[in-house]
Amino acid sequence: MPNLRLHTAEASLAAAEEAGFRFGDKGTHTSRTMMLAELAHVVDAAPPNSKREGYASAIMKDNCLGKPTASTRRLTNQRLGELYGLDADIPLFRVFRRLWDKNAGSHPLLALLCAIARDPLLAATVDPIVQLQPGAEFMREPMRAALRAVVGERLNDSTLDKVVRNAASSWTQSGHLEGRALKRRCRVTPTPASAVYALYLAYQIGFRGRDLFSSGWLALLDCSPSMGQEHALEAKRLGLLDIRMAADVVEINFNRLEQPL
Repeated sequence: MPNLRLHTAEASLAAAEEAGFRFGDKGTHTSRTMMLAELAHVVDAAPPNSKREGYASAIMKDNCLGKPTASTRRLTNQRLGELYGLDADIPLFRVFRRLWDKNAGSHPLLALLCAIARDPLLAATVDPIVQLQPGAEFMREPMRAALRAVVGERLNDSTLDKVVRNAASSWTQSGHLEGRALKRRCRVTPTPASAVYALYLAYQIGFRGRDLFSSGWLALLDCSPSMGQEHALEAKRLGLLDIRMAADVVEINFNRLEQPL
């Protein structure tokens, strides 16, 4: 079972929230998917060092998404902000944006990772997807049960079913599922950029040393610990992070990624 360690010690929880994580039993997937296409347009419309106001202006004033009404622009801005932060002052988004600009092929997996870190409902659906073998049919009930365990009776059956539909769409956008009415599990291909972001999120939530490579954050990329180490070394070569591995000691420094944009 993938371990995201989303319920952690109080001190680590506070540090994760400061980095940009969001916790609880509420999330954007009650009404939206991870909105990959909209995210791509918004990121293209705003400079890398933009604060929240800059992204909001691109969406609502410049209407970079071509929304027909002010109310739809306002709601889209709110939902994208919930999912991704859209603010260079938020470490989690700042690192995301730096990696996003490095490698376009990583966009779907980077978006998924960020959305999971910021939407507890999407995070609750990780196990039912990651545990599926490639080619296996996606069944709604395991995901529905995983969500019910998180939200209790707060959501009625109709809303819970909507969350399942939206989450399944997000996992399709990320490449983990394919198909429409009948969806099947696909194996995704991690990149150095997406693997580094998974390691960064794992670090922020409390993983250290070699445990970083066996965390659920890498597992949801279909990335084994050995493959994660290879990607981390490649990321070092690309100047994305600093890493030292000797015997059982692993030290990773993310300062390069966290520098101001």
